Order: sequence, then C-alpha cells, then structure tokens
Amino acid sequence: MESSGFWRRTPAFTPSKIHVEYSGQAITPDTAVRGLSSQRTPSPEPTSRPLTATSQSPPSDHLSSLSIQSPLSAQSPHKPADPTHEKFHMALGAATIDLALLQKLSWTGIPREYRAITWQLLMGYLPLASTRRAGTLQRKRKEYGDWVRQTFARGEDALDRVLWRQIQVDVPRTSPGSPVFQNPRVQRCLERILYAWAARHPASGYVQGINDLLTPFVYVFLEAECNGDTAALDRADLDAIDDAQMDGVEADSFWSLSKLLDGIQDNYTHAQPGIQRQIVKLKDLVTRVDHTLAAHLQSEGVEFVQFAFRWINCLLMRELRLASIIRMWDTYLAEPNGFAMFHIYVCAAMLLKWSAQLRAMDFQQIMLFLQQPPALQWATEDVELLLSEAYMLKCLYHDAPRHLHKN
Repeated sequence: MESSGFWRRTPAFTPSKIHVEYSGQAITPDTAVRGLSSQRTPSPEPTSRPLTATSQSPPSDHLSSLSIQSPLSAQSPHKPADPTHEKFHMALGAATIDLALLQKLSWTGIPREYRAITWQLLMGYLPLASTRRAGTLQRKRKEYGDWVRQTFARGEDALDRVLWRQIQVDVPRTSPGSPVFQNPRVQRCLERILYAWAARHPASGYVQGINDLLTPFVYVFLEAECNGDTAALDRADLDAIDDAQMDGVEADSFWSLSKLLDGIQDNYTHAQPGIQRQIVKLKDLVTRVDHTLAAHLQSEGVEFVQFAFRWINCLLMRELRLASIIRMWDTYLAEPNGFAMFHIYVCAAMLLKWSAQLRAMDFQQIMLFLQQPPALQWATEDVELLLSEAYMLKCLYHDAPRHLHKN
C-alpha cells in the first residue's frame, strides 16, 4: 500500500491494532478519506400492511411476452441538478460505459433511479456498449422465458418434487416483514427463479439462503418498473405493473442472481467449502486486529462458525434491513470480488464494532447478541461507516497476507 496521506489522516491506525476514529467522514477507494453526504436518509422499508391476493396466470403462460425498454427510458431527458445524479446521468449516457468510472461513482452509493441499470452493468449482465444493450436484454429474457415455459408446461407434477417442495416452503419465509415479498405474484416469480437456478446448477442445487440473496435484485428491479415509487412497493401495490414488466423483472433477477452466485458458487456446493474457508479467514483477521476479543471468544467457547456461517451464507441479509443491504451491494458491486472477498472485511468490521460489549459477555450472552445484533435500526450513514471501516481493513491486510498470521 502506498504511504500516502492515508497514514497521516489516521494516526491511531496501526498494523497491529486498529482504533478507528471518525469525524463524520468515511474512507473510500477514491481518496482514502472522503466525506460522505450527511443529507442521505435511509430508504423506506416495506411495512407489514396486509395484502390483497391477486390473480396469477399459470406458469406456462406467464412469460409469453417480454417488454424491452431502454434502461434510461424512465429518466428525465434533462440533466439533474444534483452533482451525484449528474455524474451518473453522464456516465450512463455514454455510447460505451466507462466501467472504472461507474465503479468509482457507485462505491459511495447509487441514486435510486439509476440503481437497476447500474447494477446490471456492474455485474456484466448488460454490455457496456449502448448499441448492444437492447438486443442482449431481449435475448436473455427470451432464453429465460422459453426455459420456464418448457419446464412448467407439464405442470408441477413433472418437477423435481423434493426441490420444488423445499422452495415452496422457503419462499413465504423470505423477508416475512415485507409486503412486496408476501405478494402472490412476487412469490411465484421467486419460486420459478429459484427452481430454474437450481435445475441449471446441479453441482450445488438449491441451498437455503439463496432465496434471501434474490430479494435485493427483485426489489430494485421492481422499484425501477415503478419509476422509483417506493410507496407503491411498500403497499405491495403491484397491480400497475403489467405481466410483460413483471416478466422482465423476473428474467433480469434470474440472470443477476446467476451472475452473483457464479462468483461464490463454492459457498453452496457439497459441504460448502467456500464458506468454511471464509470463516477461517475471518477468524484469522479478527485475531490479528483484536487479539483480546478473539481470545475472549475462545475462552467462552464461542466458535466463529456458530455465528459467521449465517453472516456469509446469507450475506448479512438476516442481520440488516433490506434498504441497508441494497446500499451495501452498491459498494460490493463496485469492489473487485465484493461478495467473495470484501464481505469478509465487512463481517470483521461489524464484529470489531461491538468488541467492548462482547468482551463483557459470557457464552450465552454473546450468542444471543450475535444472532440478533443491533443493526436492524441502522441508518444509511451507519452502513456507510461500516463499509469505510471494512475498506480500511482491506487496505491494511488484503495485500499483506503475512499480517493474518501470528508472529
């Protein structure tokens, strides 16, 4: 790591021990220490308002047509006044997207109206060349739609019963507090996406937790179809979204989930070796950064696998609000190997945040605390601070693996 202003600005930050001190600022890859806007507020979280069931066409007919719209079609043709919005507007309006620039802009958060297309570009689902985008979108949506029609044409009796039953059990449990994911139309989408992914990936198949990873994509893409009207989503007022739009959301969510899982698939293969390796890395990192905390956890008989397995398997989906996860994924998608590597530094930063509290607890108190950590009420600024702390850890330790071992 370059010995630039990073060290001068963080005098209490040493390779052997980290004491992060902030003054309303956060670390970013661009400047190492960069102020984040204090004007941001948490995205509205879905309420638990009762739903009215809607009619649903059979799966064999559901994807009969797909609407193809320009990802920027819902945006104003005029340049926005806000500097951040203007930067995204300019970057996304280029004939060929500058991926490095888009990653740089996205690290500190993506404006809601630009999030869907930005995620799809960052994941490589959509091509960077604007002339190829509509054709790619049409082809990928058709491919998914054809597969779903063929698979469900003979009804549910022709499906893998064990797999289908497990998915049907898990889908209603997915984000139970969100009206969006209790909506019957959305639940049918989730079922088909999860079955399609498992059928196309027999090495891993469906594993509980994958259903959670699907929800940010579905929510963000539905939000785009509602032109950013989160109030409509909070009411689960999805009747205004026609079948063609819902088909597009479903297909785009499937391919986005596939892109995500391609990078962490060994987390979900037999014995989940990817998760096991990441737990070891997390333990090594925490031991090096805060040996006192690691020693206390060990003395109390707390194994990292007891709490970190879920943190990694579900990417903290159970510990944070959906709005917080979506903001976090802005950064993950802008980071190289964000879901596979940077996530470990986020988990470490979260654990270190509560070091003093955890060191005063016994085994039972620690387990209860880590199973329900006080992160559900975090605002956007809290998530951004966590990401900043994780980035600082990455700067110190990712390119210096010897730091992860005791002397």
